[in-house]
Amino acid sequence: MTRLRKIVSNQIFIPVAALLLLALFNLIADPSFYKITLDTNSAGNPVLSGYLITILDSGAELAILAIGMTLVTAASGGQDISVGAAIAISGSVMLRLLCGPDANSQTLLMPIACAFLIAMVVSMLFGAFNGILVAVFQIQPMIATLILYTAGRSIAAWINQNQLPVVVDPTFAYFGGYIPGCAVPTPFIIAVICMIIIGLVLKFTNLGLYTQCVGINERSSRLNGLNPTFIKILAFVIMGICVSVAALIKVSRISSINYSVIAQNIEMDAILAVALGGNVLSGGKFNVWGSVIGAYVIQFLTTTLFKFNVSSVALPAYKAVVVTLLVVASAPAVREKLSELSKRLKSKRSAKEVA
Repeated sequence: MTRLRKIVSNQIFIPVAALLLLALFNLIADPSFYKITLDTNSAGNPVLSGYLITILDSGAELAILAIGMTLVTAASGGQDISVGAAIAISGSVMLRLLCGPDANSQTLLMPIACAFLIAMVVSMLFGAFNGILVAVFQIQPMIATLILYTAGRSIAAWINQNQLPVVVDPTFAYFGGYIPGCAVPTPFIIAVICMIIIGLVLKFTNLGLYTQCVGINERSSRLNGLNPTFIKILAFVIMGICVSVAALIKVSRISSINYSVIAQNIEMDAILAVALGGNVLSGGKFNVWGSVIGAYVIQFLTTTLFKFNVSSVALPAYKAVVVTLLVVASAPAVREKLSELSKRLKSKRSAKEVA
């Protein structure tokens, strides 16, 4: 019972349990859900296909964004709702650098890596802008990021003069599809690389400790020699880096951009992933891996609903019901109540044994 109580009380128990329940449901409903085949794509290259591959592929951007959203939430005690608009800006910058003023340019004007790095710097600057509003001007994070949320897609359209650039170079599509000779989706590989990098950063630096200290008690952390302003801004800058990587994948999938549709409402899914990961949305202690699992729970649920022919119109309603149950189950208040109930049952059992 003690071992079971420790497992249940673990922060990532809820997202892992949700993932297992979804896996079990699909196993019972249709075992073919787990079938993975080696097919050939339009370019004639062998690629893996199947529902599980779709989950790993489609959930990559959300998993990357969940990393940045976790740090922002932990440090600032709020959420960044400008993520989708920031992706539109970063993707628009990238395409502008690659295509130039000619939206249908047949040649790339600069290497893809250079365009990506410049777009990343732009995303980091917008992240710093959000961070300054939150850390320096003490504006609540959701209100501060509402500015970019409102204006971001218009800025993205203005960058390319409201044109829809198309990258014809096939190598650009590798980042959102498959690299020739590699059967695993590139977005999943990129997501794994991001996870490894953040894991190494958290392991070999004090970023995680400082972020938690600022989120738990900003005044106390300042008295202990930390700079809460810098740490909050840094969290938003890291969010900007995650946005640029997600933008690369998004625009690479279609080799173009649609300013009003790209990454629409993805910020809400990123916030839900953080909540499903057992992280307190008011800041403080966090678990990045719980958020990543939460992101794939959301994608697993989405793919499952599509698998059973749930219409795209009704999809948000189904997701809302399931996610609400999971978030409530993972809420600290619910955990405390269950812990109290467990202690009462244990004390009653001990009293009966003594009697």
